[in-house]
Amino acid sequence: MNYLTLEQVARSYGDRVLFKDLTLYINQGDKVALVAKNGTGKTSLLQLISGFEPADQGKVWLHPHIKTVFLSQDPNLNHDLSVFEEVYTSSNPVVRAISHYEHCMKTNDASLQDAIMEIDRLNGWNYEAKVKQILSVLEVDYLDQKIHSLSGGQKKRVALAKVLIDEPDFLILDEPTNHLDLEMIEWLQDYLKQSKITLLTVTHDRYFLDAICNQIVELDQQQLFKYQGSYTQYLEKKAEREANRQVVYEKNKNLYRKELEWMRRQPQARGTKAKARIDEFYEIEEKLKNKTEEDSLFLDIQMTRLGSKILELHNVSKSFENKKLFSGIDYKFTSRDRLGIIGRNGTGKSTLLDIITQKILPDTGKVIHGETLKIAYYTQKGMRLKEDKKAIDVVKDIAEYIPMNGGKKLAASQLMERFLFDGPRQQTFVSKLSGGEKRRLYLLTLLIENPNFLILDEPTNDLDIFTLQVLEDFLQYFPGAVLLVTHDRYFMDKIVDHVFVLGEDQLRDFPGNYSDYKSFKEELKSRGNTSEGQLKKNQEQPKETKQIDRKELKKIEKQIQKLEEEKNEITSMFESANLSSDQIMNLSQKLHEIQNQLDEKEMQWLEMSE
Repeated sequence: MNYLTLEQVARSYGDRVLFKDLTLYINQGDKVALVAKNGTGKTSLLQLISGFEPADQGKVWLHPHIKTVFLSQDPNLNHDLSVFEEVYTSSNPVVRAISHYEHCMKTNDASLQDAIMEIDRLNGWNYEAKVKQILSVLEVDYLDQKIHSLSGGQKKRVALAKVLIDEPDFLILDEPTNHLDLEMIEWLQDYLKQSKITLLTVTHDRYFLDAICNQIVELDQQQLFKYQGSYTQYLEKKAEREANRQVVYEKNKNLYRKELEWMRRQPQARGTKAKARIDEFYEIEEKLKNKTEEDSLFLDIQMTRLGSKILELHNVSKSFENKKLFSGIDYKFTSRDRLGIIGRNGTGKSTLLDIITQKILPDTGKVIHGETLKIAYYTQKGMRLKEDKKAIDVVKDIAEYIPMNGGKKLAASQLMERFLFDGPRQQTFVSKLSGGEKRRLYLLTLLIENPNFLILDEPTNDLDIFTLQVLEDFLQYFPGAVLLVTHDRYFMDKIVDHVFVLGEDQLRDFPGNYSDYKSFKEELKSRGNTSEGQLKKNQEQPKETKQIDRKELKKIEKQIQKLEEEKNEITSMFESANLSSDQIMNLSQKLHEIQNQLDEKEMQWLEMSE
């Protein structure tokens, strides 16, 4: 059964054409992802499909006898209602029956028996258990609060819970993973994968796309390109399309040269054939203008030098409202650290970043910044852009260029091009940029300052997949330290080589990326280490033994840190051009020994962690 039909659809804003002649069919059971660069019209297309925006031309048809729900990035909730009232406002009779039952339970209403009988009649008790599960997983445990008192993240989770509870036939999601922690995202991923719901989604989470979607639709150069299969298969097929497009581009370029010569001769004959040839010339010229260059982002930046002392944490602890977030954190950052922080919502990830950047003070301990440290701190709360300025002027107000090695300079406009701001978009006023473009511009204002330590708090929110690929390339070549908090598992896996795991008042430094940590946890679970019996045994263990284990763990962590520092020192020595062959041989042997010791200590740490 066909749920959605788009035929020859077009949409413009003023002189700017977002898309034209779009055709798309979504059938029952399809799970479709829409991918595109920021500013090309993804959200406008979703709004148009959902009926919130009109098409300039073409046909938009939604099946009239199915229930379609659109969850936007900024959900439209009734601020005067309580969370309970908002969540249970539904046309679904089972949801209404459960709502009445829950109300009777809370108020000791005399009609409780009638409510129970109504759920019995609708066979709704399994559904009631499912509702409770959704609310629990999404941590919507503030049902009595008014919507207007909630944070942005809480509102997003309430809205998501509501649409999942409502069970629409066709669900349209715009960035559903924003404001969810990693465990919530993985639960939502499994839920949608197993559900029979028909789905159209925009998301930057590539693991999420790969697990759920069976069709990828890319909006590029005002057109839709459709790919059957997962996100990984889309990448393979897109690479083929790009290769074919390059062949066509080269042919058009050669033809353009010939036709340009003909145009320059300005033939006198302007008959029908000549006019047709002139039209063809301008068509070829337009195709060449639309060619997009996928530049490599190797930027040989001459970073501000980092001294031997970079950034140190000594016995750092923090509590809020009698809740201990973390305690006793000791860590010394190295010049090429690639560290991620993971943990559920409320475990103190952003708080730890604010302590590290000295925006707030710890309850105990201290944070020491080295003299040469130059931090760029990307945070969702830190974006302050002047709406009445052009994008290029916002960047140039900070610096005209960024220094490169070898005495070269990269101009602000060139850096913007690398981050997908072409000439016309550079001249666009900030007020006219999309949400994702503003995030990208904010990131550029930090990078143009040439920091040597990047701290990124949820940098992937509102960024499209293409920008994320550019940012990943940049960070892989970035010569300084990187500290990252993100719910984007793919992004974290590509950047970090160890993670801080926050939770239960403790912090664990795990050697590996997020997927490594997840595999480690699953292996422990498969061995039965998280069974009820094992937990009971751990609880009965004498306090002295637990204390000894923690001390031993800390000792091993310090040994690992020292070995990492030695490894980095030796690695940096290889950069010297004056090394003799004997010195190179000795350093290589020493590096090999240190790596063996590191492997041994990390294995010890893993075994003790179990």
